[in-house]
Amino acid sequence: MLLAAGLSHLSGCDKEGIVLYGEAEQLRAYRTDLASCLARDNPRGTLRDALKGADVFIGLSVGNILSAEDLDVMAPDRIVFAMANPDPEVPPELAVSHCRIFATGRSDYPNQINNALAFPGIFRGALDVQASEINEAMKLAAADAIARVIPEGAVSEDYIIPSLFDKTVVPNVAQAVAAAARDTGVARRRIKVSEQPFE
Repeated sequence: MLLAAGLSHLSGCDKEGIVLYGEAEQLRAYRTDLASCLARDNPRGTLRDALKGADVFIGLSVGNILSAEDLDVMAPDRIVFAMANPDPEVPPELAVSHCRIFATGRSDYPNQINNALAFPGIFRGALDVQASEINEAMKLAAADAIARVIPEGAVSEDYIIPSLFDKTVVPNVAQAVAAAARDTGVARRRIKVSEQPFE
């Protein structure tokens, strides 16, 4: 999804270090089978090496594998999504002063990343049009709809993603997903205007 969204460079790490690397065009050609690009037996460096000059870190692993100082090797205005649960990859109380934007899966810090923001709306939109599959365009539409819930003037370092309790998220995501399903030819049912559950 990151590659489809326009990412220009990607490094993937496991506990041994950098096991997925390459420029976006090279990786895009294999994005349906990135496993074939993994070099698990021949890491190209450590996790800290992967962070050098990076704009964004997305952690989906285990807690406390980074120090706040590790973040300092990233690009200025760095963005850190430390989403391991219950303990993020880097302790929030240490990390927040070392990055421009910090997000976790925890509810006791700003910018809680939670898959519950996506799934109800994705399923509602897919069911509304009886989609034959949930494809990449539908997932990207859901991500875009979630991002658009926050008015442009309200976005800040501590408010980049809506709350789980924002009642506009599900209908906006559902509408976007249904439209993407129709646009990509996987919708088996067209919703009549009078049946549309959301405006």
